[in-house]
Amino acid sequence: MSSTIYVEAQMLIRKPVKDVFEAFINPEITTKFWFTKSTGKLEEGKTVTWEWEMYGVKSEVKVNRIVPDQMIKTVWGEPKSNVDYEFKEMEKGTLVVIKSYGFTRTGEDLLKTVNDNTGGFTTVLDGCKAYLEHGIQLNLIGDKFPLK
Repeated sequence: MSSTIYVEAQMLIRKPVKDVFEAFINPEITTKFWFTKSTGKLEEGKTVTWEWEMYGVKSEVKVNRIVPDQMIKTVWGEPKSNVDYEFKEMEKGTLVVIKSYGFTRTGEDLLKTVNDNTGGFTTVLDGCKAYLEHGIQLNLIGDKFPLK
């Protein structure tokens, strides 16, 4: 049975919504702050594979819905969960909210998943902000677990 718990991470990125949205669907940009390889651009109804080469990890990402410059709805992870990316144009830039939900784990396993998702998506947003606002590749994902 799926849990009603969800994880949310958010960040204001001081760039136009069109640029921020493109950073999440276009792997040529996303690889600058998140995963290292992708089999393609996110498109509604398609499944792509994201890879984190430094960890030897891959994940199939199914794109359920895209509303340009507003929302991306995906299912991915192991075990799979829903991950939605929302983009809201604001006076000073774009608010990005990442919501993860539909977890099937319980107890300590659920707590670990919630912790991992919260930290992971916060790190992604931090890296995206640094890259889009300042052109800096912080290598946050690669440095998060240096002993792996």
